[in-house]
Amino acid sequence: MKHRFLTTTVLTCLSVGMFAQAGSAQEASANECSVAEFAMGLRYQQQSAEVRALQRQAYNIATQKLAEAVEKAEDPSKLAVVSDLDETVIDNSALLARDLANCHTYDAWDTWLPWERDGEPNLIPGAKEFLNYADELGVSIRYISDRSDEQKTYTMETLSELGLPQITPETVLLLGPPKTERRALVSEDHQIVLMLGDTLHDFDGGFRKTPLDHQRSLVEDNAAKWGTEWIVFPNATYGTWSEAPLTEWEDEVIIEEW
Repeated sequence: MKHRFLTTTVLTCLSVGMFAQAGSAQEASANECSVAEFAMGLRYQQQSAEVRALQRQAYNIATQKLAEAVEKAEDPSKLAVVSDLDETVIDNSALLARDLANCHTYDAWDTWLPWERDGEPNLIPGAKEFLNYADELGVSIRYISDRSDEQKTYTMETLSELGLPQITPETVLLLGPPKTERRALVSEDHQIVLMLGDTLHDFDGGFRKTPLDHQRSLVEDNAAKWGTEWIVFPNATYGTWSEAPLTEWEDEVIIEEW
């Protein structure tokens, strides 16, 4: 067992003052560039191996669950997979990184229209393999996204250039009616066996524009669906959580030097 020597120091007035100065500097920096606080989340999303592992894990689970559903089905063509696009199938982090570097608030979505037309997103790891697998099994794929319907041609071209299957005006359902209604259209002639997304309203309308406490409660109410019918992908770059206050430990601050 390793021995360690600790010196315990309770913060003095001087150290508190230093923290206050640091906090003021950070606050000033945040005021100058309001999106700077998203840098760590975006770095994690774009660069970490952990996110790639989580994405691969999600698609591995989806592949397994789809195989089970097809094995039980009399007619696989009557089954459907419903998938979101952004941060689920395609990676838009290059746009977000460019906007962040320019201190532009990227969740205002005003830079997304040019990106939809001219951007070159990457595929999320595992997406193409899974979607091709669904296509080979004869399962219908529906892409439900809140990208601009007026720019649908550009999104379809992007998806086709990325080599994704079943890209038609009928299978790509973009912003217009709420996602709940678009999913209902799919359910009219298909059994939805899997839904994939990175935000919770990709799965149920109850998550849309509702308080976080309600969302957390709804997550627990649907505990059995996660990883079985609903496959959620990590997205640390934007979401309804982004302005939520952090919960702090309220005990006295103690610094221990190793």
